[in-house]
Amino acid sequence: MTQIKVLIVDDSAVVRQVLTANLSQDPGINVLAAVADPLFAMARMQMQWPDVIVLDVEMPRMDGITFLKKLMAERPTPVVICSTLTEKGAETTMQALAAGAVSIVTKPKAGLKQFLQEDSESLVVAVKAASRANLRRLTPTPAVMPVQAKLSADAILPAASQAMAETTDRVVAIGTSTGGTQALEAVLTALPRVSPGIVIVQHMPEKFTGAFAARLNNLCQIEVREAVNGDRVLPGRALIAPGGRHLLLKRSGAQYHVEVVDGPPVSRHRPSVDVLFRSVAKCAGKNALGIIMTGMGDDGAKGLKEMHDMGAHTLGQDEDSCVVYGMPKEALKLGAVNKELPLGRIAAEIVAYGGGR
Repeated sequence: MTQIKVLIVDDSAVVRQVLTANLSQDPGINVLAAVADPLFAMARMQMQWPDVIVLDVEMPRMDGITFLKKLMAERPTPVVICSTLTEKGAETTMQALAAGAVSIVTKPKAGLKQFLQEDSESLVVAVKAASRANLRRLTPTPAVMPVQAKLSADAILPAASQAMAETTDRVVAIGTSTGGTQALEAVLTALPRVSPGIVIVQHMPEKFTGAFAARLNNLCQIEVREAVNGDRVLPGRALIAPGGRHLLLKRSGAQYHVEVVDGPPVSRHRPSVDVLFRSVAKCAGKNALGIIMTGMGDDGAKGLKEMHDMGAHTLGQDEDSCVVYGMPKEALKLGAVNKELPLGRIAAEIVAYGGGR
């Protein structure tokens, strides 16, 4: 088996030490070096080019964003951002994702060594996902990674027992992970102001989803915001599940709203696409459009199948346009996908669906 060659770039000696130890425990990963800043990194990369770079964003001499932009312009290489879990860090990390980073792993300001040691699986999964990323599809303008035992959506809510009656109100539910921040931007910025209401799960850590939603809101004609418990699902509005919490669709009469709830990770994720899709199957049934896009793993595949079985129209992003063709592939294998489309055609499908097609 060919090992994944990894370069760590972080100005903290403790972080470099812990990340090196964690990654080196996996036989499929070879840490080439751990250096203090991008200038040292560029010198080291002249000797041997890595398959994946684990990169901090706030460093002396050259910041991570500048280095990332230079890297993507000259020789695109998968990058996993290792960022501090703060509001300020979230805004900076959004710039990194926009510049072409594949995903995020987080580090706290306090208890760093213990946190990184306990969360080592997330880092390993992030690196392995990044190594398989199709960077040709990662156009610069996410994930927290799986954790704990794999639970189904039963841990949050029971499955639907019958289809909902059709109404004129239509809902679009989107689930995505690795590469999804760029994919969502491509879809949402192409939507006109008059579009059906949208609910979204993007695998992303706590605190980062607010900055991500704010960034999209500045770019899109529609309103995009991090979901708050009780928010109405309205035409021209997209609600993104907050990191670290599950998002459910609810229905009161002819009106849809969302519920933001705590609970264990489902399909190893919180928020989970399976949870969102199941709630849409229960509350919207045939009045919904389900879309599963780029991402590693199988979160959302079973939920999309439940939507499909309740009469919803379902789409999967095709392999050629995915950064990681994992989640759409698993959904297709389950028979959950009515049809696959390239990323560039998904927005038009949403508009057509909202128009009653």
